[in-house]
Amino acid sequence: MSGHPAQPTIDTHVLLRDGDKILLSQRGGPYGYGRWHLPSGKLDQGEPLTVGAARELLEETDVKVDPEHLELRHVVHHRQEDGSERIGFFFVATRWQGTPRNKEPEKCLALQWFADHDLPEDIIDYPRAGLHGCLAQTGALTLHGWQ
Repeated sequence: MSGHPAQPTIDTHVLLRDGDKILLSQRGGPYGYGRWHLPSGKLDQGEPLTVGAARELLEETDVKVDPEHLELRHVVHHRQEDGSERIGFFFVATRWQGTPRNKEPEKCLALQWFADHDLPEDIIDYPRAGLHGCLAQTGALTLHGWQ
């Protein structure tokens, strides 16, 4: 250990639920092109977690959710191949306004609903770990990429 304070990137991820269905987005940018993940993004400086999660969901999908209606379900401490760290907070939203639509076509190829028991195989590993933690209720924390 270096003895230096960690400086992880803080991410928010939202499992938008409609009954047993979960909304996933298909990546269109260079990282994970064509693979699926949850609506997500980086927390802004000075922004509460729930506000950041609601903002990212609105920016990406045009769905409005009251930050107070987001339920924190899981946390993933992820270590990337280059050694940098991310901490992902995974929220569930079951109450929202609007119809999901792709507001970032330069970053996202598609939005699609999937049954929670029939998710695609090609979900990016880091959000897959959080999604699994939420659905399987395996506890509050997953360490991912630290092996």
